[in-house]
Amino acid sequence: MIIQQKVGNLNSYTVGAKTIDWLVLHWFETNKRIQRKTTNAGVEIALKFLQENPALTQGDILYEDAETIIAVEVLPCECLVIAPKNMFEMASICYEIGNKHLPLFYENDELLIPFEQPLYKLLTAQGYEVKQQQRKLLQPLKTTVSPHGSNSETLFSKIMKLTAYPTLPKEGL
Repeated sequence: MIIQQKVGNLNSYTVGAKTIDWLVLHWFETNKRIQRKTTNAGVEIALKFLQENPALTQGDILYEDAETIIAVEVLPCECLVIAPKNMFEMASICYEIGNKHLPLFYENDELLIPFEQPLYKLLTAQGYEVKQQQRKLLQPLKTTVSPHGSNSETLFSKIMKLTAYPTLPKEGL
């Protein structure tokens, strides 16, 4: 079976008497545009999201017929969980994580990062309260910064242009 788009999400859908067949994914598989998987009931699926990033999340409906709904189940994984005490701490932690190009998730005023021992040691050494827990990574934190080498202008680059100092004349140096 080839799936090319989402049908909806279980949160805003009436299931009724239909059986839910779960397609189990790890957090890092939710953004893959092309992959082959098997549901819990043994149905082989080819995901082919050619037009855009699928950004699959918990409960996304991929297929529906008269008896069955195939929906996404995101597995929990070992995570670093940080509840910043204020906005300065939030910015500092996000900077440390972003500087390492690590995925970052946000849920209920907490930052979630897939577990990584060096980052755990770094953040605890800097005095942050970091917990290690099994959690589902569902809400990726979106950034406005383009990948390196991108020519498209982002909100971040527009702000930088507005706040950049004007060039000083050479005789002023």
